[in-house]
Amino acid sequence: MTAFLKMHGLGNDFAVFDARASGLALDPAVARAIADRRTGVGCDQVIVIGRPQKSDHGADARMRIFNADGGEVESCGNAARCVARLLMEEADRDTVSIATLGGPLLCFDAGGGLVTVDMGAPEFTWQKIPLAEAADTNGFALDVDGTEYFVSALSVGNPHAVVFVEDAEMIPLADIGPRIEHHAMFPRRVNVEFVSVRSPARLRMRVWERGAGITRACGTGACASAVAAARRGLAGRQVEVTLDGGTLHVEWRESDGHILMTGPATLSYRGEVELLALEGAR
Repeated sequence: MTAFLKMHGLGNDFAVFDARASGLALDPAVARAIADRRTGVGCDQVIVIGRPQKSDHGADARMRIFNADGGEVESCGNAARCVARLLMEEADRDTVSIATLGGPLLCFDAGGGLVTVDMGAPEFTWQKIPLAEAADTNGFALDVDGTEYFVSALSVGNPHAVVFVEDAEMIPLADIGPRIEHHAMFPRRVNVEFVSVRSPARLRMRVWERGAGITRACGTGACASAVAAARRGLAGRQVEVTLDGGTLHVEWRESDGHILMTGPATLSYRGEVELLALEGAR
């Protein structure tokens, strides 16, 4: 049996495995089996905490992220808060650094059960997001099966397409989300956010996550939405982003361009799973 923690950030839920001591051979098929909500643990993402590598520049741990479809991805802000909480409690510290495929994440105890993650600076260069061809990433028209959407594109360690709409609640996300995720403009697929600006300091966001579908919250999506809104002059550099699962505070810091995201990190329960049984059920 293999121990895991079930954790979530505003309902964006994770099965978290600590592989620092014994290692864990996790391939996409097993990750997909773990994430299955009927036959596995059930989660949006499977998280593996590993030992830092020499190239991680003194990070306290390395975090691997597998979406529900088994694909390994670069970054996850909600998972970073959960892993940071575990590492800070373990070491009795208020700051930790986590290495990810999308870059290093510096995390702080924000008090009251909240964790702040420095997500680094966003990337707006079309080649690095990436897009399939040159475009004004602040906003360009995207034809999706005959319907045009005006999209802001950026990377927050992973790719995002942000669409500002009058009422995010009214968007048929399950229909439109996957079509934008798999659009030819996004060669590595993309996370899709529909955002309503309620005031210069408040955004309402709903998200279709690449490889996971509709989730109750997406930390990198909230960061992308906040930056896109500020870049378009629709909001200030500090906003509250309300998602289906709750609210995150996002600051796009003017001094260095880094994004600071603050929100909760919750432990639901501790459990064990028979990975061999899941492998046999593939």
